[in-house]
Amino acid sequence: MIGVIAKPGQTAAVEEFFQLFKTPWESYREGRSYDVVITAAEEVPHVDAVLLIVFGSNPTSADAQAGVVPCSKRRGSVSDSRGSRLPIYGELLTFKPAAVAETVLTIESAVAGVRIHSSDRTLLRLGFDLFREVEHLLSVGQPLENADVPTLELHIAMLRDWILDAGVRFLEIPPVPAGYDFAVCLTHDIDFIGIRDHKFDHTMFGFLYRATFGSVRDFARKRMSLGRLLRNWRAAASLPFVHLGLARDFWLPFEWYLRVEKNLPATYFLIPFKKRAGENVAANHPKWRATAYDITDIPEWTSELTKEGCEIGVHGIDAWHSVGKGRDESRRISEVTGDLEIGVRMHWLQQDQNTYRILEEAGYAYDSTAGYNDTVGYLSGTAQVFRPIGAKSLLELPMHIQDGALFYPQKLDLSEPEAWERCEALIQNACRFGGTLTVLWHDRSHAPERFWGDFYERLVERLKTCRSWFGTAGQAVNWFRQRREVAFERVESNDGTLRTRIRYSGNVIEPPLVLRRHSADGEGESAGTRKAVDIPWSGDKEMEFRRSLGGIVDTQPAQVSSFAQ
Repeated sequence: MIGVIAKPGQTAAVEEFFQLFKTPWESYREGRSYDVVITAAEEVPHVDAVLLIVFGSNPTSADAQAGVVPCSKRRGSVSDSRGSRLPIYGELLTFKPAAVAETVLTIESAVAGVRIHSSDRTLLRLGFDLFREVEHLLSVGQPLENADVPTLELHIAMLRDWILDAGVRFLEIPPVPAGYDFAVCLTHDIDFIGIRDHKFDHTMFGFLYRATFGSVRDFARKRMSLGRLLRNWRAAASLPFVHLGLARDFWLPFEWYLRVEKNLPATYFLIPFKKRAGENVAANHPKWRATAYDITDIPEWTSELTKEGCEIGVHGIDAWHSVGKGRDESRRISEVTGDLEIGVRMHWLQQDQNTYRILEEAGYAYDSTAGYNDTVGYLSGTAQVFRPIGAKSLLELPMHIQDGALFYPQKLDLSEPEAWERCEALIQNACRFGGTLTVLWHDRSHAPERFWGDFYERLVERLKTCRSWFGTAGQAVNWFRQRREVAFERVESNDGTLRTRIRYSGNVIEPPLVLRRHSADGEGESAGTRKAVDIPWSGDKEMEFRRSLGGIVDTQPAQVSSFAQ
């Protein structure tokens, strides 16, 4: 079990960190024995623990006792012995090299983390505040230059490795369903349902420019084939016939996506009110945010999407800044779908520091706005569903891959091979860390003038070759919500044996969770090996982890002591 000593005001960050790194922990209790104690406080008490981890960018009382000499403060990214680069957003304390200390983190040529072994325990001294970093990631997020780094997952991975390096066995519920490596959410922001609704407006003229002159430019840059160039010209020439109803509207999105995603659940974020640009929009051309359709214009498609197992959410207009308007937008979607649990993604990804509180008060089950307009990657440093700092029940499904960010000239402006390399890196991270890889492909991206449909089909087929669980955004959020509801309890038997009881009182979890028992170095079949035993668990019965016997068994009567989760 892990005992945690945090600074005042860090409770929310600590609790959320241990929902992401789902392992037994409690606030440190004096006089108790722990496997691991983690502290971010400057005054470090004497603890009974196999491993003591001291975080902080200021000198602590443990430094002098261990012979750790602080040097100077810096800012930047640290690297560990395994080659991982970890951005640090707060101050970072460096240390003078010492013969008694093993370096575990460096920043350039300076020492940013050390490990010291003694006869009774191992001390790790890290020059940053872990819980301050967590709070920053889940509130402010990462700048564009670090978007490719799953920073929060690296914090978890490093902590897991340090615990195992100290010879500690422990229990974890990883962020992935049993039998899978990660989850996938295919999502679509529906801003247009056809070009026929746009006559002599900026949308029509923008299409004509991009389909003609823009296509020539992309062809000259070798970003478009001759075949696509000719198809764009043909689409531009057909536009009068589309408006007259004599030719098919090539921007219609639903039939194409249902074919490509056959038997795969997807989430469609639909506009609740047409011709509303919204208020307080700090972006160029805010009037362009208004759409020519809303959900009431497409009853046949909302019915078809629901029948095919897809989810319909709110593509929010003013919900990000107004509780009342957020409720109106949610009610508008609920009246059509009949669903009471409604999720939202804001149109143009609008949000500010108050958005999570407002969305929660407006009654949304989840948000999926946390992502980049200008790049792909990890705004919050994770692919896990998380509760934003300050929220009570609202969960955030972060978004990772967006079509426009990959291909727009004003964004990354990648060629398809370059875009594939970016997406493949995110897939590999998902295989390593778990969580939910969330993909956003817009309504008309499969059609002229973009022609990003072939890339999307290839991406979907690639994800199907992985051990990935496909779910709607709501299903993924619900799975993580059930994982969050699992509680650990400290159990002390009459003979003094310590156990961890695993409790859950909700509906059956499907697909099941994984109870993972980590064995530390030297406990496997040969010294220096590590083993992890996985047990699928649907929450249908209580389980116990016996520390002394090194196994997971059905629960038995014992004295139970609850601790914070």
